[in-house]
Amino acid sequence: MTRAGRFGALALAVLWGTASAAASDARLPLRIGPHAFQVELAATPQQRQRGLMGRTHLAADGGMLFVFEQPGRHCFWMHDTPLPLSIAFIDSAGRIASLADMQPRTETPHCPSADVRYALEVRQGEFQRRGITARMQVGGLPQ
Repeated sequence: MTRAGRFGALALAVLWGTASAAASDARLPLRIGPHAFQVELAATPQQRQRGLMGRTHLAADGGMLFVFEQPGRHCFWMHDTPLPLSIAFIDSAGRIASLADMQPRTETPHCPSADVRYALEVRQGEFQRRGITARMQVGGLPQ
């Protein structure tokens, strides 16, 4: 490869890395009733597996939205996650099917009560504090 070719490849790699980093930092606005959240997306198997592992802080209006290709009984646990979290399991129509609180660094499975396409993790207690309950509609979900 020529020097110009190596420079072009390096520049492309740097641009690609910057674009990928920017995409992962993007936040998706979600609404549940009058409440707004700015959430990170976990839409690939690798992103879903990583989730919020290792995080020590999460803003009150922050969270992570897990998006699955197909509805199912997708279960979650808290291995290597030091934050206590609450989770909302959301069906394909955008309605909260069930809620659960999850304790840090445990492998206890938390499973939805019905098939879901999404799961939203927030700081533990945020749903309760805001009066968010099962059967509420979530707006802004990606298709």
